[in-house]
Amino acid sequence: MHGIHRTSKVVLGCVAFGIFWVLAVFPTVPFMPVGRTAGSLLGAMLMVLFRVISPEDAYAAIDLPIIGLLFGTMVVSIFLERADMFKYLGNLLSWKSRGSKDLLFRVCIVSAIASALFTNDTCCVVLTEFILKVARQNNLPPQPFLLALATSSNIGSAATPIGNPQNLVIAVESGISFGQFLLGVFPAMIVGVLTNAAILLCYFWKYLSVEKDQEGGQPAGPEVVADDEVTSHRFTPARMSHVSSLNPDDMDCISEPIIRSNSVRSTSANENLRSRSVNSEADIQLAIKSLRASSMSHEMVEVSTVTDRRDEGASSRKFTRTASQQRSVIIEDSPPSPASNGEKDKEDEVAEKRWRVFVWKTAVYLITLGMLIALLMGLNMSWTAITAALVLLALDFTDAQACLEKVSYSLLIFFCGMFITVDGFNKTGIPNTLWELVEPYSRIDSAKGVALLAVVILILSNVASNVPTVLLLGTRVAASAAAISHDSERKAWLILAWVSTVAGNLTLLGSAANLIVCEQARRAQFFGYNLSFWSHLRFGVPSTIVVTAIGLLIVTSY
Repeated sequence: MHGIHRTSKVVLGCVAFGIFWVLAVFPTVPFMPVGRTAGSLLGAMLMVLFRVISPEDAYAAIDLPIIGLLFGTMVVSIFLERADMFKYLGNLLSWKSRGSKDLLFRVCIVSAIASALFTNDTCCVVLTEFILKVARQNNLPPQPFLLALATSSNIGSAATPIGNPQNLVIAVESGISFGQFLLGVFPAMIVGVLTNAAILLCYFWKYLSVEKDQEGGQPAGPEVVADDEVTSHRFTPARMSHVSSLNPDDMDCISEPIIRSNSVRSTSANENLRSRSVNSEADIQLAIKSLRASSMSHEMVEVSTVTDRRDEGASSRKFTRTASQQRSVIIEDSPPSPASNGEKDKEDEVAEKRWRVFVWKTAVYLITLGMLIALLMGLNMSWTAITAALVLLALDFTDAQACLEKVSYSLLIFFCGMFITVDGFNKTGIPNTLWELVEPYSRIDSAKGVALLAVVILILSNVASNVPTVLLLGTRVAASAAAISHDSERKAWLILAWVSTVAGNLTLLGSAANLIVCEQARRAQFFGYNLSFWSHLRFGVPSTIVVTAIGLLIVTSY
């Protein structure tokens, strides 16, 4: 009887895990298109209903330190996005770029470093449309740049415990400090990103060179996109300024009271010409700015200044004319008016507001830097991230609801359900049985063992996804390595972190970051592009194999 009960538990546990797996890998299956989050909760619920795991054990299976660390990093990333950190990273991509190949290399480096600090998913969300925009503006094929963003983000996220969810799990489960994790994987990440960039350049060299030839032999260097045109999620079409010499920031906050007339001799003009004397070049530019803000804003403005000779008591007059309609504006001396005082107050108010924004942004960057320093010092990672998040919420000095609504609670719930489902599947004994078959041949004290372990992780990460793979294999791989030495145990965790992360580059479904890039590119309002499964696979397979192998040589030598 006990054997029958045991068999039914194994079968039902496998059924529950199978349902979870199908919905996690294929979230829109026709027979139950409920998505990953609901699929995760469904798997957890079935584990409890089938009595594979008790309700108490189900709650205990949820790893709260990982949930807390994930929540804290999400909030910090939201504030960094509000503080324009990712806009500045986007501008860095196109600043003084020397052509398509230079841009591709920059995308690899910037996305890798940003992912290591702000998670790969966040990096892909905020940079995809900007990269599409730069590529389209310069008549460059989007595919190599999108692949560079997705693959480099995955590789870069392997360097730190906060780079991706599976690293969060590894850091908490293994007890490896932030600094040790960084030292163990960062060198492999740098070499891996450079290798990936080299493979991208070789693979797409012909496509990137064609654009150069089409431009008459001149490099198709991306032009710099203005700050006000770079946003995190939605971008506006490129616009050209009519008068580039004028500072657009001044246009936003300063306007002079200038009254236009069709004829200098008209009666209405004589009644309305009231303003201050303009005796400098700066005042003339203020007149131009006001003209641009009016109905003449779309005309090319030529400024001609006619200064009457001064006699005693005579005042200087200056005229501003348009080439198209010969309209004139006369600006005369007049005593300060209440309106001009109000404008000065408005100017001061705008300047004060800009100063407050500058101070707020600086504080956000300093708090984030403090969080990274605290992590490097070995403080508790989850509480460090939560503390930084709460300090930022308090610093904002507004209702936190607007910020907290941007947190991906669906991802947090997905993790909770996944913890319960994987724990229930472990209790069936199936993972242990499979590991016992592989373990004697996958010990990390030999090159063959490391290679076999890497292959198992690579395949399982693309079949069951990387986070469940880490949950299933983590403690088993560590226990096997601990039998060799204490240093081998830490090395085993780092190998798991490296391979499970880079494995996401193998297929389009291997990583959430890949899917984010694909969906963001497809839905882009003005620069949409469809990154297909096969186009990713053709590059992903050779890149993943080469980068994984090179990185393993470095990680195992640590």
